[in-house]
Amino acid sequence: MKDMPVFLGIDTSNYTTSTALYDLDTGMVQQKQLLPVKSGTCGLRQSDAVFHHVQQLPDMLERLLSDFQGKLTAVGVSSRPRDAEGSYMPCFTVGLSTARAIAAVQKIPLYTFSHQNGHIAAAVYSSGHPELLEQPFLAFHVSGGTTEAVLVTPDQERVFKVSLAAHTLDLNAGQLIDRIGVMLGLDFPCGKTLETLAAEVPVWPKARATLKGADCCLSGIENICRKAYEGGASRQETAALCLAYVEKTIAEMCHILLERYGNLPVLFAGGVMSDRLIRDRLTAKYPAYFAEPAFSADNAAGIAFLCALVHTMRK
Repeated sequence: MKDMPVFLGIDTSNYTTSTALYDLDTGMVQQKQLLPVKSGTCGLRQSDAVFHHVQQLPDMLERLLSDFQGKLTAVGVSSRPRDAEGSYMPCFTVGLSTARAIAAVQKIPLYTFSHQNGHIAAAVYSSGHPELLEQPFLAFHVSGGTTEAVLVTPDQERVFKVSLAAHTLDLNAGQLIDRIGVMLGLDFPCGKTLETLAAEVPVWPKARATLKGADCCLSGIENICRKAYEGGASRQETAALCLAYVEKTIAEMCHILLERYGNLPVLFAGGVMSDRLIRDRLTAKYPAYFAEPAFSADNAAGIAFLCALVHTMRK
């Protein structure tokens, strides 16, 4: 029997080193690790991110491939943050250089993708609805580095292409959540712990969105939450207030975009969208698709999935 094609994905984002193997027989296997961030801080300098990726990526590949006995079919890698002119971040050069070396040694094809498209692909894969790729849909990519909505359309060469539909005009949603979390004494990244605190509040706080068209402004929410906390609100109440404003903002953006583009499917991806409290409320408002939590935060699974799809298209 002919060996099943196996595709390697690599993603070295600003906060996670990630690798994945994908084949139609066993599905997806991942190995990933957060980059170390000093307690009390909200992120990393790019030079530090590059250094830690150089240290961590060999370990991730060794673990991922420890039981692999076959031959890789192709390797895919995220080489840039977005599919936009000038989109660049040094941390992605670590994954790209490693992928190029693997492809050269193995004499296999190398396919490059954007980190954002990897997120979208991971959400499509883990939601169990690959048919989304056969039609236009809206995708929200909400994380520490990005808060955008894009129009996704099928593409004969790249599986799909994206065009910007709306974005934040200041802070990203993940940045906001981490700033509030650090203010509350939580360790970075703060999303999961902030969600746990917010879940203890019995009544979801009232919130309103600040929008300019479909674009959003999030920096004012930091001031609202800080004033509430300094005015006597508990950590739980402050956490819930922050998440309520984020959810309200995403919901209002979605409403405007559906009016603009028509009744399209909506896909939510990115680490912020793994928040169960936000997800439950958005699901109640829209017939939406979400990445499973393991595929919401930065990951190489979407890159491996895209690699398989593109390789199949070009055979």
